[in-house]
Amino acid sequence: MFLAALAMTAHAEDGTPAEEAKPSLVGAYGPWLSDKVLGDGPAKLSFRTGRWKSLDEWRKVGRERVWECLAPVDQGGVPEVRVEETREFDGLHIERLSWQLPGGPRTESVFLKPAGATGKLPAVLALHDHGGNKFLGWRKIARIGDEPWPIVVDHQDHYYGGVAWANELAKRGYAVLVHDTFPFASRRVRAADVPQRIREGGVDPEPTDAEGVARYNKFAGAHEDVMEKGLISAGTTWPGVYVVEDQRALDVLCARPEVDPDRVGCAGLSGGGMRTVYLGGLDDRVKCAVAVGFMTTWRDFLLNKSYTHTWMAYAPLLPRDLDFPEILALRAPLPTMVLNSSEDQLYTLPEMQRADAILRETFAKGGAPEAYDCRYYPGGHRFDLDMQRDAFAWFDRHLAASRDPRP
Repeated sequence: MFLAALAMTAHAEDGTPAEEAKPSLVGAYGPWLSDKVLGDGPAKLSFRTGRWKSLDEWRKVGRERVWECLAPVDQGGVPEVRVEETREFDGLHIERLSWQLPGGPRTESVFLKPAGATGKLPAVLALHDHGGNKFLGWRKIARIGDEPWPIVVDHQDHYYGGVAWANELAKRGYAVLVHDTFPFASRRVRAADVPQRIREGGVDPEPTDAEGVARYNKFAGAHEDVMEKGLISAGTTWPGVYVVEDQRALDVLCARPEVDPDRVGCAGLSGGGMRTVYLGGLDDRVKCAVAVGFMTTWRDFLLNKSYTHTWMAYAPLLPRDLDFPEILALRAPLPTMVLNSSEDQLYTLPEMQRADAILRETFAKGGAPEAYDCRYYPGGHRFDLDMQRDAFAWFDRHLAASRDPRP
């Protein structure tokens, strides 16, 4: 009776009766963590605080802090690339490539460009999604002419309007590179390489059918907790690995003789949007960026949506210095587009809108409001044909002309 009475009189930190307080993923600690620890105003290193006279001054400080929090690993210099196969398919010249990074298996990738194209081409590093499917990487967003696996067809039907968007962009006159990143597809953790006691339900060493892939992805999902602990124990972070891997892929793309390195962009959905936030915010070689289906605030992760996301998103200690959208804003005034789905189950709409406002204010205060565009589409988590059309038009606007896209 005493405990029941105590519960009836309990209050949240703001004085709201506990039974009326909005539930959060961290329970009654939500108001304290969000309002007092994280804080409700601009983060300490936000450009919106007015502490910096220019974007250049702010970018230097902000990027140094992001890299410090990511604790990046050494992934070597420009990789030595091996051409595994060359073919033509659907009007495209396609090369299957691979390279070896210091740790883990070889990275597999595909390079696509219009067949017969001459001269220097604009280029895009196409970043594949997470999607709870670590067995697949580049195949999620590209096709090379062989019979696609049913799981690839299903994935592209569900998220991409039934197309391989990397191919569709290449057909418009772009050179496009898609690579597997840590820990997906060729870069995935093999079940045979971990102790038997942490494998899930008889996962196959090398899956050969849909059921085997499903078992592998169940194992890989559960293994994220172990991998996160391992990365932290090694003194690094998940973005500290894949952002550098994405930079090495950017090295490969920019070194191609048919690519104009001054006209390079990147884009991706979901996990690819997350990768766009980090890579686009930290590497000025990305002259134009489109982040799709991955934009919200640290507050949204804290209170509402961390359970819907991979460990790959988080940069320990960073949130009180920069809000999540401000990682992408570090690229201002370079052209930046964010595409959101208004019913995306991975985020709350108010926090997507809050992130949009943060980006918009940063670009405006930096004197480049026209370099930022955010659009909302009805429906759930996806990068469908309408969204692709707008993204490709953004690339055409900022990369098709032979000029520096800085305003």
